[in-house]
Amino acid sequence: MSSITDRADAFLDNSGFDRGPWLVVCFALGIASWFGLAAPWQWASFVVAALLVAFGFAQVWRANAKRNALMLAAISMALATAAGMATVWTRSALVGQEAIEYPRSSMLSGRVLTRQEQPAQERVRITLATRDSESGRAIKVRVNVPSDKDIVGLEEGSVVRLRARLMPPAAPILPGAYNFARRAWFDGLAATGSLIGEIELIEIARDDSVIAQAQRSLSLHVREQLGGASGTIAATLASGDRGSIAKRDEEAMRDAGLTHLLAISGLHVSAVIAAAYFVAIKLLALWPWLTLRVRLPVLAAGLAALAGISYTLLTGAQVPTVRSCVGAMLVLLALALGREPLSMRMVAAAAMVVLLLWPESLVGPSFQMSFAAVIAIIALHSSGPIRTFLAPREESITRRWGKGVAMLFLTGLVIELALMPIVLFHFHRAGIYGALANVIAIPLVTFISMPLVAIALLLDQIGLGAPAWWLVGLSLDGLLGLAHFTSSQPGAVKLLPELSIATLLLFIAGGLWLALWNGKVRLFALAPISIAMLLVFLTPTPDVLITRDGRHVAITGEGDKLLVLRDSESSYARDNLLELAGVDGDVIPLDQWPGAQCSREFCVLTLTRAEREWTLLLARNQHLVPERRLAAACDQSDIVIADRWLPRSCQPRWLKADKRFLEREGGLSLFLSEPRYRSVGTSQGEHGWWRGGTR
Repeated sequence: MSSITDRADAFLDNSGFDRGPWLVVCFALGIASWFGLAAPWQWASFVVAALLVAFGFAQVWRANAKRNALMLAAISMALATAAGMATVWTRSALVGQEAIEYPRSSMLSGRVLTRQEQPAQERVRITLATRDSESGRAIKVRVNVPSDKDIVGLEEGSVVRLRARLMPPAAPILPGAYNFARRAWFDGLAATGSLIGEIELIEIARDDSVIAQAQRSLSLHVREQLGGASGTIAATLASGDRGSIAKRDEEAMRDAGLTHLLAISGLHVSAVIAAAYFVAIKLLALWPWLTLRVRLPVLAAGLAALAGISYTLLTGAQVPTVRSCVGAMLVLLALALGREPLSMRMVAAAAMVVLLLWPESLVGPSFQMSFAAVIAIIALHSSGPIRTFLAPREESITRRWGKGVAMLFLTGLVIELALMPIVLFHFHRAGIYGALANVIAIPLVTFISMPLVAIALLLDQIGLGAPAWWLVGLSLDGLLGLAHFTSSQPGAVKLLPELSIATLLLFIAGGLWLALWNGKVRLFALAPISIAMLLVFLTPTPDVLITRDGRHVAITGEGDKLLVLRDSESSYARDNLLELAGVDGDVIPLDQWPGAQCSREFCVLTLTRAEREWTLLLARNQHLVPERRLAAACDQSDIVIADRWLPRSCQPRWLKADKRFLEREGGLSLFLSEPRYRSVGTSQGEHGWWRGGTR
């Protein structure tokens, strides 16, 4: 044991790696553990155990000089992990808001906190600070207002009265689906709903939200100057407003691997700051008096920082934008001081700022994708072979351009590989040809579309912006054409059912090890990555999917077809069933499937899985059925599914998923070959946003 610790200490002492990023990783590990553990006693035990580890190592090795590096690593990592757990726990306790108990219609009077225009959905979304009509407690609610019900003066700071149909924030409809209830908890929302009737304006806004109004005005101005789909993309680039993008265009961008161009993040903020820095330093250099007395890089960095902060605020200051802005500020500081601008330490500092302010962002796709992309870029460009490949040397312009194109493609490929596990985990589908599409799309947006938008906005001040807007439209039409062409190619999209959290963690652990270590030791990352890839191929497809309300049931394993209990008009339920089934084929109602027998009240279906027959009894409605007849049918079934409470006399051979069971467990994924099931409730624990279990 002594020999092992000696070698470990020597390894840490001589590795020459940045220790800061690993401390941020441990801080993030503490946050992730809070989400993964179920109960407060487990969270408290985790923090105490981490503190005991730090104290234990300090006591055992404090007098042993041969263990300094190992002791420092163990103590700092344990303390960082405990700090991460304590940070997210505190954040949850401070901002979390208990949801309303049940759906209801309520008359609300309150102040408008935010207003978000969504022309593509023909609605305006507002957030109200009001009081619960039953308990009297102060709450925040989000209400969707149809565009034809919008009124003058409905803006941040105004006081309104309205009637709304309110719902508790929805838990995941199925295991692996989007967890809006968790998002609402950290946003402080107690309910969401839709307007009933008209809105009454009680008090006009006293303190206008200058930034929000500027964002809306800018978005509206851009859409007025440039209509159609390209105008909605231009409005997104200028103001961060994605509410007017058509669903068809957004899906094409997603399947082509170009969605990151719609989210104001590193690419956009970096482009704005880089352009501001370049223009500032060139213009300032024309003033000899200033050049002789002031360090121009410092002054230009300050002006670029001001431009970056303004752009971040104007586009909504979302987490990826703030992360990018913080990172860009660090890059500017490094440039001003003559230091290396791009490093893992810079990324770690930006991540630490975001996690301290919004620790819950760690489990969201935005944080994971943005940081994975930046880490992948820096790791690639800091590697020895790439540095050698890009080293300055005498060569022709053609060769230099060829190297640039090759690096652009390689960078896009590495980013796609880094993001694919995250995209598959959160969205269950990923664009395969994204690396190729980004070779064209990234230069097009960065060097053509965004500068043209800025030029057009400047020329609009003197009424000469029309030609520039025409060019903007051409460039963005080309971007949308590329997205639709790429997404429509055979095999352009990889579908995958629910990816396990263990598989994702293996990918992340391997990627971080590969990026943060130096030398041959980083090759150890191939082990967890290889295991994760094997697990991806072994990921089973659920045989049956059941939503929490019991109304929507999907059955897989019948070729490329998805059998559903109801041909739902709800696109949300339908899309989730398709994604989590990993199916992109036809949806067929059970009463139209030859293998099912359906009456007015029930459908009976027999499935063969792993050489065993399973009989399913599925309720089609809530019509009363004689109990004796129902009990006999349950007795002959392996699985019974219903959106109502079933009597105790209904006892199927394996599972009774009635309303009582589903309210406790949430949506289900059934794997009949094993057999086993996964429920939403198994991953929620006793966190405040989950209302199942014994509640």
